[in-house]
Amino acid sequence: MTDIAARIDAANAETVRRIMSAEPVLIDVVAAREALPHLADRTILHAGPPIGWDRMCGPMRGAVMGIAVFEGWAADLAEAEAMAARGAFKFEPNHHHDCVGPMTGMTTGGQMLLVVENRSFGNRAYCAINEGLGKVMRFGGNDGEVLDRIRWLTSSLGPALGKALREMGGIPLKPLIARGLGMGDEMHQRNLACSSLLLRLLAPALARTAADTNELAKNLAFIAANDQFFLNVAMAMGKAMSDPARGIAGSSVVTAMCRNGTDFGIRVSGTGDQWFTAPVEMPVGMYFPGFTEADANPDMGDSAIVETIGLGGFAMGAAPAVVGFIGAGNASEAAVFTRAMSEICIAENSEWTIPAMDYCGVPTGIDIRLVVETGLMPTINTGIAHKKPGVGQVGAGIVRAPRGCFEAALGAFADKMGVG
Repeated sequence: MTDIAARIDAANAETVRRIMSAEPVLIDVVAAREALPHLADRTILHAGPPIGWDRMCGPMRGAVMGIAVFEGWAADLAEAEAMAARGAFKFEPNHHHDCVGPMTGMTTGGQMLLVVENRSFGNRAYCAINEGLGKVMRFGGNDGEVLDRIRWLTSSLGPALGKALREMGGIPLKPLIARGLGMGDEMHQRNLACSSLLLRLLAPALARTAADTNELAKNLAFIAANDQFFLNVAMAMGKAMSDPARGIAGSSVVTAMCRNGTDFGIRVSGTGDQWFTAPVEMPVGMYFPGFTEADANPDMGDSAIVETIGLGGFAMGAAPAVVGFIGAGNASEAAVFTRAMSEICIAENSEWTIPAMDYCGVPTGIDIRLVVETGLMPTINTGIAHKKPGVGQVGAGIVRAPRGCFEAALGAFADKMGVG
């Protein structure tokens, strides 16, 4: 047993080393059909572990219907729903294609994707451009306003961002995150600082490469008005940082957490790409005027990839302002969440520190053994979607990862290590 413990410790150290030595750079925005060579026609990538139409929640179905109309596969939402029900679309997780997507996480060939390259390991990860808040597709919105916004992101903002990023040679993201933590962001529900810092870096290049000043103004205004713009960048960064840590024999460190509104799924380095799932839990939080918890859908989204690398709920100590927004208590309690998450992680990231906690590093490297042993479930900051298709966001809060997926992962890991 001592030898096995030593092997696990060494493997975990290597897993965390790979995560922390990553050098993620936002380098481009490209069409999904160009970035994802294995994305087949009429394939819809979604958030969370694998799921079919028959088990999808309301907002996930609403987003599927909307994206099918956007792609021109269906004339209207009713036709899209009928097509999905008879199996006309193939559904696969974003994670199977080097992607992540917030909430419903729709990714299809006609969309534009942010590209983050991990220059330490040469891998890339992708995420769609953030649509803003409210009635948007990631929360199940699917009407004409939602689809027109995605068309504009595809025809105007996406190409403009890509041109600017290529002209700049990319934007290193780790220093940006470090500054954002010092300015009150945790990179999941609060991205105000990093969205502003990113715009400050992008604006000159957008201006230099713009062909139409009216569109330039519209592009700048959209980013400036979207406090969550950086979230999707952070997600692609998280995927790019965690992917090289997959498949390390003997490692009990989590490499992905995600949810689809029905199931919560995790991957563990030492068990490769196998999914371990359990029923997803309901978020607890604050609701927009006119909505209550009776309207809420169970949690969903690939955005928990930011918690996987030590941000979001794990970095709440840096973002006291977000605690009240998500209904998690008083601002003074922000550090409590970070301290609790340090109990289930094996390291601190010295490059991403929290000034209000004496510059301690964010907890990094979730160990499934510690999760099961302590009973402390990963805390995830999240948006809350209406349970019906087409409505959109109704609040924000926190959710706990379910214990069941960690217990299942630990059992499989023990078998793999020969101690089952």
